[in-house]
Amino acid sequence: MAVVDVRSTPAASGKRTRRMLSILDLLREQGTVGLTELAASLAISPATARRDLAELADQRLIVRTHGGARLIDSRSELPVSLRDTKFQDAKRAIASAVADIIPRQRYAVALSGGSTAAHVARALAGHNELTIVTNSLTIAQLVTTFPQLKVVMTGGILRPESLELVGVLAENTFNAINLGTAILGTDGVTAAGGVTTHDETEARTNHAMVTHAQRVIVVADGSKIGRLALAQVATVDQVNLIVTDATADPEAVADLRAAGVTVMIVDAE
Repeated sequence: MAVVDVRSTPAASGKRTRRMLSILDLLREQGTVGLTELAASLAISPATARRDLAELADQRLIVRTHGGARLIDSRSELPVSLRDTKFQDAKRAIASAVADIIPRQRYAVALSGGSTAAHVARALAGHNELTIVTNSLTIAQLVTTFPQLKVVMTGGILRPESLELVGVLAENTFNAINLGTAILGTDGVTAAGGVTTHDETEARTNHAMVTHAQRVIVVADGSKIGRLALAQVATVDQVNLIVTDATADPEAVADLRAAGVTVMIVDAE
């Protein structure tokens, strides 16, 4: 078990998470990195770098080597605890825009997992009489802090990377209900490939959500626009609206609009 070099304050935890993301970014650029080089690049002590590498190795994101580390797979999915620290301003702006779209009346909304969808869940706190249907443990926990919102949780098999319940039990929940709006987080969206994610079982579960919704909104920060992941959740003709921020690739946005999708671009400022 790795020794976690984190004080019990949110600031210290956030600082360490950002540092670990920097380590992963460096490994994506170089493939391998030595301990001395890593410590110098991040202006940290070798002992701190060693503990961070041990924690990332425990999460199966890297492999320790003699005197350093290498990335297991440059396409590896980040755990949800790390993903939630990136592009915070953009995600909050996207969430605010989506919350304004959702009716303030008795209404059913489905939320997939993902850090941007979790921001949407927070932004819905001002609504009354909403029913939130989700397969995300993170979102279910958030919604329970808002007593005016009702939460319906699917069953299923837990994916530790995303903290989502997937598989036949989760799909059967979505197949048994009718939804006003499905709000999808994504690992990538393109005009040709549609809405995609890293895991094929998660994709099938979220596809069941899509097929039982009157409207589908995709929430994606600019880094996800024009990016393609392994498994398709929905084709672009199943999507009514994509909400992203101004960092999105203009050419990819143009392709999506040419394919008939409405794309809303919010200002992260």
